[in-house]
Amino acid sequence: MYELKIVSQFAAAHQLREHKGGCENLHGHNWKVEVIVAGSELSNGLLMDFKDIKAATKRVLGELDHKFLNDLAAFKVCNTSSELIARHIFERLSEEINSEKVKIARVTAWESDSACATFFLP
Repeated sequence: MYELKIVSQFAAAHQLREHKGGCENLHGHNWKVEVIVAGSELSNGLLMDFKDIKAATKRVLGELDHKFLNDLAAFKVCNTSSELIARHIFERLSEEINSEKVKIARVTAWESDSACATFFLP
């Protein structure tokens, strides 16, 4: 099995609903996002071209960049927690990238240098 990882970023504001504490107030983060793609078959020595992973990630993160996340359709009924942001990015990238040979393995969303959430399927 092979894994490829790219790192990207976006900036966005949000507020956690029904959370007692400062994060219930409007605030923002410069999010760092790690995307891992996995597969077992290489084609000409490559699992997937990094540029294709980066392009798909740029499209997906572009939907979030410089937005108030609570206003987006994906977060109208669920909280904008790091966990659910990682899951949303995972699901959107899976739509863009997954094939018979490669799949999104995991997505980690860092809201700060010391706090992140990862989503993956068992």
